[in-house]
Amino acid sequence: MDRLVINGNKPLNGEVVISGAKNSALPIIAATLLAHDKVSVANVPHLKDVTTMMELLSQLGAKLTIDEKMTVHVEAGQINHYIAPYELVKTMRASILVLGPLLSRFGQADVSLPGGCAIGTRPVDLHLKALTAMGATIEVENGYIKARCPSGRLQGCLIVFDTITVTGTENILMAATLAKGKTILKNAAREPEIVDLANFLTQMGAKIKGAGTSTIEIEGVESLTGGSYRVMSDRIEAGTYLTAAAITRGKVTVKRVKPDSLLSLLCKFEEAGAELTLGEDWITLNMNDSRPQAVSITTAPYPAFPTDMQAQFMALNSIAEGS
Repeated sequence: MDRLVINGNKPLNGEVVISGAKNSALPIIAATLLAHDKVSVANVPHLKDVTTMMELLSQLGAKLTIDEKMTVHVEAGQINHYIAPYELVKTMRASILVLGPLLSRFGQADVSLPGGCAIGTRPVDLHLKALTAMGATIEVENGYIKARCPSGRLQGCLIVFDTITVTGTENILMAATLAKGKTILKNAAREPEIVDLANFLTQMGAKIKGAGTSTIEIEGVESLTGGSYRVMSDRIEAGTYLTAAAITRGKVTVKRVKPDSLLSLLCKFEEAGAELTLGEDWITLNMNDSRPQAVSITTAPYPAFPTDMQAQFMALNSIAEGS
């Protein structure tokens, strides 16, 4: 496709089923490395990043298939390679999420830094600091994180993140599931996607408490089993469609969503003059052919207004009444 031709100047009306959340699917697919048995992950979005994560697991030795319903089947029982190469990691920063599972289950992992040989403070330093506290030895050489577990198993401990980190929380949460003893994560990220990851791990046999709060407790187990799991819907995609309805003075219903994961957005839509109707797994936004009112937003970690919705609301404010 060379271009998109959009004939606008009309309200958007109708219903749309929301896709699976990329930010949930990627860590969940990485977490399948922890399981000895076959794992099936349903409602996976059809995106390049998902394909890249699947290719990475395949290079590590996992067997993957995907069916016509976008369910990914993973068998990680025969992992025989522990290197995540720069060629793949450079195209997707979420590749760092294989570090925790590889190190925890196999005792070793060589994962390229997302930015190669970066100088200065790196976004992954919080991950490395936490894994070191759990007993790992880590060296960074030639753009690669080389992590080893000398005792054969990570040790549970208290970890206090210096700043809130979503991927850091996910990586250490996964690593802690097979660690010896209890791991407590303080100042943990609270995003719904982290709750989804914790639910997936719990279904495979992990013992996790507190996901969705700033303190998560993980009691390590000997092994995790396989199973089937359905990825949550994408709250940012849902918010984007609702914003489009508000901009065009239309009426749109988004389905297969969790309204309670969108509360900060819904408050802003009401402030903009939208009429909202909520169901158990759907949201309808109706502008009643009225121009939206301008709203002020401040982005911050969940449960505050999400950074990934800032651009959409900037577009809304550009045609809204007021300032």
